[in-house]
Amino acid sequence: MTTSALDVDASTQALYTDGIVACKGAFSREWAARMREDIEAAFEEAISRPGGAVGRGPKRYYVEIHPEQMRGFVDLVTHPWVRAVSESVLGPDYEIVEIGFDIPFPGAANQPWHRDFPSPPESYEGRRLTSLAFNLTAVDTVVEMGPLEVAHGTQWEDGLEFDHGMFPDQAEWPRYASLAHQKLPQMGDVSARSALTIHRGTANHSDESRPVLVLGVDAPGAGHAEMHDLSVTRDYHAELPDDVRSHLNCRVVDRLEPIVQKHTIEGLVMGAP
Repeated sequence: MTTSALDVDASTQALYTDGIVACKGAFSREWAARMREDIEAAFEEAISRPGGAVGRGPKRYYVEIHPEQMRGFVDLVTHPWVRAVSESVLGPDYEIVEIGFDIPFPGAANQPWHRDFPSPPESYEGRRLTSLAFNLTAVDTVVEMGPLEVAHGTQWEDGLEFDHGMFPDQAEWPRYASLAHQKLPQMGDVSARSALTIHRGTANHSDESRPVLVLGVDAPGAGHAEMHDLSVTRDYHAELPDDVRSHLNCRVVDRLEPIVQKHTIEGLVMGAP
């Protein structure tokens, strides 16, 4: 697959206007099915120990993983669209800082409207995006599963009055609902969004979980690597293509240790009232 300059320009423009953009059919359904197998295996390991999974609301969890736990990691970070959008928005020295996943299970509730971290001055004053979150669904999403809702264009709000810089006052929720677009990605699709764009996961009324992989990418100096603990073994690091190693902001270790989750978002633990 190739990605033309026109494709990249349109994707970049969408990120600067809507705050989110998608590449349909970036991967095969078979690739997405393997990704789901890896997510489910990682979740079973993580949920069995303290600190392995963090709550993001009732029946909803986030788990950060090691790249080696995902067979398709190199496929993902070398995908032409993922690379081109990262470079266009974040610059040629962009950094891969996070790989993990969210799982809303049956019974997951609506989340409060939020962003994933406070906005930096480079964004709310300089109108520059300094990070992206790439999302890949492990299932064909339908409305009953509680899809993501994104309030387009809200990535530029300064959020200085938000609780912890992330949670707008409940009085503002109707405005975000009026701007919201519901996302129904299918297996093989990949999206990119600014984590500053106000969004929420919605209630899962189905009898299936909705696993979603998350790849976090920063501009140099954005600082989100400190929220995570991206680690690879020496052997794995040595086998990576040079142009993957150069973008990984990670520790290189002799042996992988179980990850204790760092990026807890307290305001999501109880869900929306």
